[in-house]
Amino acid sequence: MFYRYHDSPIGRLLLSGDASGLQHVLMDIADKPWRIDEHWRSAGDELDQVCRQLDEYFAGRRQRFELRLAPQGTAFQQAVWQALQSIPFGQTSCYSDLAAEIARPKAVRAVGAANGANPIAIIIPCHRVIGRDGSLTGYAGGLPRKALLLKLEGVQLPEQALLSFSTSTA
Repeated sequence: MFYRYHDSPIGRLLLSGDASGLQHVLMDIADKPWRIDEHWRSAGDELDQVCRQLDEYFAGRRQRFELRLAPQGTAFQQAVWQALQSIPFGQTSCYSDLAAEIARPKAVRAVGAANGANPIAIIIPCHRVIGRDGSLTGYAGGLPRKALLLKLEGVQLPEQALLSFSTSTA
């Protein structure tokens, strides 16, 4: 497994992957320290394409990622992560819609848990899941980051979300 750090407008990211594809895009979160396995090796150019595409996304020049992904998870998590990838750039969905999409309409909470366990943030766009009422719901990277990502994609956020974002980043 190769890894590298990448600076972004939402903070430092940890990227990792191997020959099967990208396995992690993790944000720096105080209560979830990164764990670098002793068998991981510092990447040379193996993750350059990931960095390039992330930079293009943050610069507003990319709406769709074209990378080989290899997230590790249960079959249920994989189904949720696949459904997340069908949410178009600049649009949002809610947990109940995702549950219906994977033909598990009663599994709304489990969909939420799988969304929160997404190991490839941004690229598998878990930030595009909001409350049915349009409110920002939890986000492993924190609501200010979620608001920034949605705003970058042109999503109209409720005024309350913008206020909480601007006061927490000031």
